[in-house]
Amino acid sequence: MSLVIHGIGTATPLLQITQADAARLAIDFANAEPGRERTLAALYRQTRIRTRGSVLLEEPGASAYSQTFFPPATAADSAGPSTGERMARYAREAGPLAAAASQAALAEAGVTPHAITHLITCSCTGFANPGVDLELMSVLGLPATVARTHVGFMGCHGAFNALRVAGAFAAADPAAVVLVVCVELCSLHFQYGTRGDHVVANSIFADGAAAIVASSGGSGLPECGRLVGQRSQVLPASTEQMGWFIGDHGFEMTLSPRVPDAIAIHLPLAIDALLTAEGLTRADVTSWAVHPGGPRILAAVGETLGLCEEDLRHSHGVLADHGNMSSATILFILSRLAQARCHGPCVAMAFGPGLTAEVACLRF
Repeated sequence: MSLVIHGIGTATPLLQITQADAARLAIDFANAEPGRERTLAALYRQTRIRTRGSVLLEEPGASAYSQTFFPPATAADSAGPSTGERMARYAREAGPLAAAASQAALAEAGVTPHAITHLITCSCTGFANPGVDLELMSVLGLPATVARTHVGFMGCHGAFNALRVAGAFAAADPAAVVLVVCVELCSLHFQYGTRGDHVVANSIFADGAAAIVASSGGSGLPECGRLVGQRSQVLPASTEQMGWFIGDHGFEMTLSPRVPDAIAIHLPLAIDALLTAEGLTRADVTSWAVHPGGPRILAAVGETLGLCEEDLRHSHGVLADHGNMSSATILFILSRLAQARCHGPCVAMAFGPGLTAEVACLRF
């Protein structure tokens, strides 16, 4: 396969919350047992996140989410807004953020909206129909004949699934110009209570959107990268280690502390198989784009692949500046690599329920 990337655009909510303020906020939602507030604050510091964006922040400099949406916990059974209320907010907020990322990608690619033949949307944090795809058609002015495909509920590696679909469309039709848009509003699914995996998810996830304009090439459009190979690998005996389920009060994550170890054990085989198929070895790779599921995952990937701090600089940078924005995150990292004018083979990867590793080889 060879999918030419012409432009990458990213967008985050206008307002950000510092990680220190987010930790104080979590205490209001009973995420810390009485007397263990310092432990919770330390967990938030250990994420190495500085700021995160959320569509629920309503005032500049705000240090808390909207209390009309997330009222502080006042009873042991407090659970926050219903899933229906969270989905109504998703329907209101996801489209504008996705449109901002798309406009940035179209501008970088030098492509007019009317030239787009295929639209692929990706999200695991909300559902609505009519949804983001139709809103993008209206806001961007895409043709009424654009072919729409939605990649839903795949988790943090969803962008790779969307790019695989884009590659298939481009291979089938050399005239295709594909717009891929990932939008995630993770902060809508903030969970009350002290359950460990919920507390960890509360501490790292954030909102963001990213978009890519791509084709099979040969159109004369500027080229900022090329996707040349992908591989999907379900890790053995790992089904129970990560999950994403629809509950009565938002989507709930299950997350085992064994995830970094499972990735460290099985990832090298997937990486080497991908590179071998492209006639490459790890020594040929000049840049790495690792989805920052959290600092422990970055550390595990770095150790098992023998990567140095510089190799993971952009992954750490996106995590620090924005947190984990699920499927959109990897495209933020690829955007930074493209802007840094990295040259040569790049290996990108992300992880999700399954436990699944999605890996890709790109050339910048």
